[in-house]
Amino acid sequence: MKTLILSLAIMTSMTSSIHDFKVRSIDGADVELSSYKGKVALIVNVASFCGYTKQYTPLEELYRAYRDRGLVVMGFPANDFGSQEPGTNDEIKTFCSTKYDVTFPMFSKVSVKGGDKAPLFTFLTSGGGNPQLAGEIDWNFEKFLVGKDGRLIARFGSRVDPASREVTSAIEAALHQ
Repeated sequence: MKTLILSLAIMTSMTSSIHDFKVRSIDGADVELSSYKGKVALIVNVASFCGYTKQYTPLEELYRAYRDRGLVVMGFPANDFGSQEPGTNDEIKTFCSTKYDVTFPMFSKVSVKGGDKAPLFTFLTSGGGNPQLAGEIDWNFEKFLVGKDGRLIARFGSRVDPASREVTSAIEAALHQ
């Protein structure tokens, strides 16, 4: 196990962007994040039974408002905080689509902290190419803004509303890069 963790840490330190990762969609298909090259990504660890779950609405609104300009919102369910995402991928997908009309890409449930942290989140919490943005995730609905080059350019905590001027200004600036 220590060898696997060390290998993941070495691989992550050699990674230069999110485009180097392969993840699994909520439907179980492999997704190369390189398919999002040239797009701005807002990556969010989500949970269905959290006080911040209502953020699905402004996240979807952001996606619909900016997707034609090159933004993709990516939801990664995680059950790491307060066991607030206990469901299966199918249950999560149904919940998101029926309760919040989510159409942005959703991915398979992952861990975003601890020894089994998903490699993508190891990369993001290490600063994603920007050491000033390094740090562990504190709770559900932490938002990572990634530029067209796949490098982390901004990070917003759970309490920051996705519809806030702080977030939309950062998205607009990234889209103009």
